Amino acid sequence: MQHFDLLVIGAGSGGVRASRIAANLGAKVAVAEERYLGGTCVNVGCVPKKLFVYASHFSDLYSQARGFGWSVANPQLSWATLRESKDREIERLNGVYANLLDNAGVTLLEGHARLLGDKRVMVGAEEVSADRIIIAVGGWPFVPEFPGREHVIDSNDVFFLDELPDEIVIVGGGYIAAEFAGIFNGLGVKTHLVYRGDLFLRGFDDDIRLFMAEQMRAKGIHVHFNADVTSIDLDDAGIRNVTLNNAEVLTAGQVMYATGRRPLLDNLGLEATKVSLTAKGTIEVDDDFATREPGVYAIGDVVGRAELTPVALAEGMALARNLFGEAGQSVNYDLIPTAVFTQPNIGTVGLGEAAARERFGEIAVYQSSFKPMQLSLTDSNERCLIKVIVDVASDKVLGCHMVGPEAGEIIQGLAVAMTAGATKADFDRTIGVHPTLAEEFVTLREAVR
Repeated sequence: MQHFDLLVIGAGSGGVRASRIAANLGAKVAVAEERYLGGTCVNVGCVPKKLFVYASHFSDLYSQARGFGWSVANPQLSWATLRESKDREIERLNGVYANLLDNAGVTLLEGHARLLGDKRVMVGAEEVSADRIIIAVGGWPFVPEFPGREHVIDSNDVFFLDELPDEIVIVGGGYIAAEFAGIFNGLGVKTHLVYRGDLFLRGFDDDIRLFMAEQMRAKGIHVHFNADVTSIDLDDAGIRNVTLNNAEVLTAGQVMYATGRRPLLDNLGLEATKVSLTAKGTIEVDDDFATREPGVYAIGDVVGRAELTPVALAEGMALARNLFGEAGQSVNYDLIPTAVFTQPNIGTVGLGEAAARERFGEIAVYQSSFKPMQLSLTDSNERCLIKVIVDVASDKVLGCHMVGPEAGEIIQGLAVAMTAGATKADFDRTIGVHPTLAEEFVTLREAVR
């Protein structure tokens, strides 16, 4: 039986980072993986989705080019070319991850891992043991039960469609649903977004949510709030008839569900251990990512503190260093910059207005909305929104929020400033880069409320 200082179950972002850090600190490390290297992010998440986002931008760019004097005649999309190009890039990245593990001296064990208890794990047909075990298996799309469920795809399936539908219904109100609504709309598909709540993107600043809904409608996305699917029927022509709870019927070639994700705990063997779950179904861990089973830890989406790739990376790094290096490492969950690659993009870091007012009381809100310069010569009606939230007592910047081109790129720099404790006075005395969208964050002078 092979024995390791550390066995990581799952070769996603958090698992690979933890294994590499531990190996570099001198530990004998193995990673068990049954599907693909890189996890959700590389294979059916952030990376292929962003490639699709880039592809979907071209329809806007072709349209806007005319205002700048360019003549673009009858552009056509080849879905097969896009999908195959994406597949090649993902295959390349799988190889990169394999090299990262190999170069760090990490042993890759291919197969499904199941905990046996007493620090033993069955990986495929091989039993191994380890002094410490990290569960980093990530999550999997969740689709609720309803009549016609078999006629839908989820956020994994969407990357492998044989052909692009003429019309699609996307069900969900999170960032995945919002992003794919923009992707399909940009690729020329008539797109419906159906969400059971009053307004999508729960947890984001309310002004951002309202503004994004307006921008989506302006781009031609059919947004259906306070609506849910009751049933789906498939006709002989392959068309899905989607009945909503308001009696409206939508017809589409595809229906995609993006209604959340669940921890991927299937046949993991938790019953052989003292590992416990929270009420949300995630693995319960303490501040050091330790479960109730001695020597067993968990990180990433399976813990559910913040289901984002950079958070899993940070958790994996902190845990590996605590176990094999200098103890006392932790992860700051208060300032997590986030981008939603809708069209236009959303970028946000820190507190939204309602949360800031509840926590700090008296706040000042600085806000501006305008048409970006890059669209000034076009007939586009797309607009930007810039918002900064400040604690009046300390002058500390509590939140920065943006809807507009390259919002994710811009918000990263602001996250550095806020992590360093920047105040509104620091923003005000910073010289802007002109003419840019980003300079708006340092030129807002009058609070709107």
